[in-house]
Amino acid sequence: MTTVRHRSVSAAASPARRQWLTTALPLLGAGVAITLLPGLSRAATNTPTPNPTPLEVWKDPNCGCCQDWVDHMQANGFAVKVHDTGNNAVRARLGLPQKLGSCHTALVGGYVVEGHVPASDVRALLQQKPKALGLAVPGMPVGSPGMDGPAYGDRRDPYDVLLVARDGSTRVFKSYNKKAST
Repeated sequence: MTTVRHRSVSAAASPARRQWLTTALPLLGAGVAITLLPGLSRAATNTPTPNPTPLEVWKDPNCGCCQDWVDHMQANGFAVKVHDTGNNAVRARLGLPQKLGSCHTALVGGYVVEGHVPASDVRALLQQKPKALGLAVPGMPVGSPGMDGPAYGDRRDPYDVLLVARDGSTRVFKSYNKKAST
């Protein structure tokens, strides 16, 4: 029977091995990082906005379309704080005329947002900073954010997003789904 002896070689005993480790390990780390970067960049596109815009909403706790609008706003970079207390009192307190009412009222950047206003219009309002009370989509038009789920099929009713002046007067901020005139 032959006895095999293994010689223990430590990294300290081998300068060549130490040199190889010093050179190879950083390269291996870079290779791992490069391999992971595509996955990391994909993950980054699915992460929330680093500084989401705060938005406060008053709605009925049992309203599904209000929650769908909240989800729409969150998906578009808003940090939403929800008050499930209804919105009639807050709408009156903020000075929005009852005739412009809808099922939920929000406050963002000092502006009132009433009803199913698209997030892109809220962003435009915050960017333009007009002297106004805010935006409103009166009623609950089918096809607007929150009123556009599977329950509504492909139906898209025309509606206007109104810019509401401090005196309660309005003008069209943006129109949706209008049929072109012939």
